[in-house]
Amino acid sequence: MQQEKVIETKKCKHCSNSFDITNKDLEFYNKVSPSFPSPDSKESDLKKIQIPPPTLCPECREQRRMVWRNERKLYKRKCDLTGIDIISIYSPEKPYKVYEQIEWWSDKWNALKYWKEFDFNKRFFEQFNELLLEVPRISLSNSSQINSEYCNHTTWMKDSYLVFWSADSENCLFSTRVEKSNYIIDSIFINKSSYIYECVDIKNSYNVHFSQKCTTCTDSKYLFDCHNCKNCFGCINLNNKQYYIFNKEYSKNDYFIKINELWINYSYEIFKNYITKNAIMKFANIQENENVFWDDIFNSKNIYNSFWIYDSEDIKYSQDLYNHSINSLDCYSWYWPIENCYECYSFWVWAYNNLFITDCYPISESMYCDNCYSCSNIFWCVWLTNAKYCICNKQYTKEEYKKLVPKIIEHMIKTWEWWEFFPSSISPFGYNETVANEYFPLLKEEAIKKWFKWSTYEPTFPKVDKIIPANKLPDNIKDIPDDILNRAIECEITKKPFKIIHQELDFYRKHNLPIPKRHPDQRHLDRMKLRNSRKLFDRKCDKCWINMKTSYSPLREEIVYCESCYEKEIY
Repeated sequence: MQQEKVIETKKCKHCSNSFDITNKDLEFYNKVSPSFPSPDSKESDLKKIQIPPPTLCPECREQRRMVWRNERKLYKRKCDLTGIDIISIYSPEKPYKVYEQIEWWSDKWNALKYWKEFDFNKRFFEQFNELLLEVPRISLSNSSQINSEYCNHTTWMKDSYLVFWSADSENCLFSTRVEKSNYIIDSIFINKSSYIYECVDIKNSYNVHFSQKCTTCTDSKYLFDCHNCKNCFGCINLNNKQYYIFNKEYSKNDYFIKINELWINYSYEIFKNYITKNAIMKFANIQENENVFWDDIFNSKNIYNSFWIYDSEDIKYSQDLYNHSINSLDCYSWYWPIENCYECYSFWVWAYNNLFITDCYPISESMYCDNCYSCSNIFWCVWLTNAKYCICNKQYTKEEYKKLVPKIIEHMIKTWEWWEFFPSSISPFGYNETVANEYFPLLKEEAIKKWFKWSTYEPTFPKVDKIIPANKLPDNIKDIPDDILNRAIECEITKKPFKIIHQELDFYRKHNLPIPKRHPDQRHLDRMKLRNSRKLFDRKCDKCWINMKTSYSPLREEIVYCESCYEKEIY
């Protein structure tokens, strides 16, 4: 960042890589450090409990937060309150109490009844884990759903299946991060679009298939970095074009004749190779910013080592912050703003002045809490709603709360726990169940060696008439019989079986698309690989040869331009 000075270079205690602590970092840690009344003093006489610099590098801190979030792995199990069959992100062998969503939000139970007294003879995280094991957990995190039981972290979804971290959409299947859209199949990061298939990063588009990084495109297939294009096929870096094939213009009649010939044998793998050799990549996807550093940053100021940031300011080491989020480090949210937060993961709505929080919203002035809703001034709490001045799920007066919290923090300082986020060892999930494995993929042996947990649970697959190897499927959708719905397909990569559902088959037939040959989980991983990793590299512009920071590794083959060269070439 501009005007920052490196004060200390530390060695990450997890990966041993070096990372810097700057004067601005220290200012931030000081600003968000909590203050409490000194013993036997006036309310206004506050003593600050300092947050020291982190012991992990930014990447390891992000990885540690991510192991607390399972978005996509769904299981069948029993509701521990009613005994009915439910869908849950917690596999049935896990030692947690899990309630179906409606039951969890009901008044049939009260999380405050699971309170504990803090034991100053035991470590903090040991006691926190005991609370995690006792307080009932909600099966899924959804709201305002209609016929969308197999979704998670979604709201206002209708007639959707296996959709995650999405909102305000209908008729979507096997997709993630969909907003205000409908008929989205096998896609990620889609906004205000319809009839989208196998796409990544698409906005304001209609009937677009096998495409990436496109805006306001219509009736097109195999596009990359195209904008306001209609009836185009196999095109890259185009703007305001119609009837183009491989960036060559055709008459309307010749266009449709040509793509009917191409469509039979063309594939996404062929197009990906074409992109690598011919497309011009902009060094970073940044627009209307001041002093920003990383990728996918828009209309923001003073953003460092952060990804997917909108309309925000003074943010470092964070992801997915929106709507005027300010002055926060090591945070992840979605849509709603946050302010003065540190080491917090997954806010759905507004958050202010929080430390070491996971999946809480809205919440303010709180520390070390997991899945608490509409709360403020709580500490070491789990699954509370509408609570204030609680410690370990126990209700206190304001005065009692402010006296006890600093005592617990002093204890945490002695046990070297105070300035750390929740350890992965007490996460409810195995590494392979979480989003950490999408951004920082590890094999089982690697994960265990790094002290992460690993889930070995395999759910029972539904009974089917027959399992068909993917390579035995007809390529033409017209040759697929109706009874494919009663069969399973063996994934060509993982060999895991998967089923085709009726809504999905109708879409393939309507759009003349082949049946997929890979399991939905593998298809999601394939799409994630199309997006750049959350790492920065030193690389030279392939046009003017100036030095630049980019998420394109210098070992990759793509043609990457600096912003000036890209603008001149494309526009």
